[in-house]
Amino acid sequence: MAVQNGYSVNSAPAEESEGARDTDPLVAFKTVPARCGSARYTLATMMFFGFSVVYGLRVNLSVAMVAMVNHTDAEPAPNATVVTACPLPAGVNSSKPVVLPDAGPQYPWDAETQGWLLGAFFFGYLFTQIPGGYLAGHYGGSAYLGGGVLGTAALTLLTPLAARDTSGWWLFTLRALEGFGEGVTFPAMMAMFARWAPPLERSTLTAIASSGASFGAFVALPLTAYICQTLGWPAVFYICGSSGCVWAVFWFILVSDDPRTHPRISEEEKNYIINSIGAQGSGHGWSVPVLRMALSGPLWAIILCQMCANWSYYTLLTTMPTYMANVLHFELSSNAFLSALPYLGALLFSVLSGFTADALIERNTLSTVTVRKLFTITGLLLPAVCLVAVGYAGCSAVPAVTLLTVSSTLGGTSAAGVFVNQLDIAPRYAGVLLGITNTFGTIPGVLAPIVTGYLTEDHSLTGWRQVFWVAAGVNALGALIFTCMASGHIQTWALTEDDWVEGEGGGGGGGGGEEEAGRRGGPHIKDS
Repeated sequence: MAVQNGYSVNSAPAEESEGARDTDPLVAFKTVPARCGSARYTLATMMFFGFSVVYGLRVNLSVAMVAMVNHTDAEPAPNATVVTACPLPAGVNSSKPVVLPDAGPQYPWDAETQGWLLGAFFFGYLFTQIPGGYLAGHYGGSAYLGGGVLGTAALTLLTPLAARDTSGWWLFTLRALEGFGEGVTFPAMMAMFARWAPPLERSTLTAIASSGASFGAFVALPLTAYICQTLGWPAVFYICGSSGCVWAVFWFILVSDDPRTHPRISEEEKNYIINSIGAQGSGHGWSVPVLRMALSGPLWAIILCQMCANWSYYTLLTTMPTYMANVLHFELSSNAFLSALPYLGALLFSVLSGFTADALIERNTLSTVTVRKLFTITGLLLPAVCLVAVGYAGCSAVPAVTLLTVSSTLGGTSAAGVFVNQLDIAPRYAGVLLGITNTFGTIPGVLAPIVTGYLTEDHSLTGWRQVFWVAAGVNALGALIFTCMASGHIQTWALTEDDWVEGEGGGGGGGGGEEEAGRRGGPHIKDS
């Protein structure tokens, strides 16, 4: 049994055979510093609220747009027949436009202009993912994550001013710049966890932080509708933008790039983090093995799986309010709340899955790669079944809403699967990897609404059934790809010289070589 800085490092049980278990990372300490109030969990909590803010900033325009324009849909011609998939509730006149309170200026934007304004965010968001991850991995991620949130929030405060240009170009530019700023946040988070998240706590810390996105969407959708109807739509952007600026103040006070430089961390916690992560907790320098990354099967498993998972995510994010309004005929306030409800379920299940995944790995119940595959399959296949069922719920509102909520809720379990797997295969390049996977993962955000519009142009239940079948099929494809290609080991292209030294020193003297070193804190080479 090796001892590092007072912490006992568990070696493999003597009776366990060489091939009995494909253990991934991990340096398991008998004494783990308290989680409550610790620097690493403070970091995850601050990330949670940061992502809550930026996701609120991302989705608020889609709701506020109802109040910002004269009519979100063109008025039907006199005596025209409005096609609806389901019969309207008694007393509802489909030809009468919804009248909102006079709560701010309105603009004559047609449906095409609205579409461009709602999609402008992704034009900027695509460009900073990879550069943000690369720079955060080299310099540290706190300035990039904090600056990304602060910049996005500050620009949001200018939304009412930019909207005065009735052509929409100033608002389009502003939203693109917001996406440009927000694009660095998730890669910076992963780069920070490469230095802060002990292997046995990766799933939990990552799930806590990333679940802030679900919480932000859950709060922002109904809150935006309420503010629009009471204070006026300009207040939405003033309130949301100000909250991001306030968050940034606390972020820069409480957070540090590295446990070695944190002014308030205990020596016990600092040593625990540094020793458990090892050489992978350092920056990756200027050089990145781009070619070997491009040829890495486990990396492509993450890329393709995230693209597939995001297809259903963006399908529901962009079309659920339309489905609620045009098919199930919910009025505005109910629509906003029901559209937000699935995000609450996703938040709870993502955090729960993180704790469960770490517990399975820590207790040697399952190997890391098995845990990642199990939670990914659960988070993709079970939601796919629910989506198919939604297509056959017809005009029954209660079953349809229940199935949509359950689908998104179960999807939260993938937070402990494919999403955190980037920290398993290349911790020191995790920021770059998330930049790459998030860039590819944004493509469905552009394509899914287009496909949905094409399939539902006749406003029929059959068309919506096809939308849900496509989303379910893509989910299943992602689960299959990840199951066949994923790995739980650090890849050879991500290793440092220090990793090889650690591996040679921790091999345990039995000729276990590289594979045994990979089991106990050294380089993890064998792909699973």
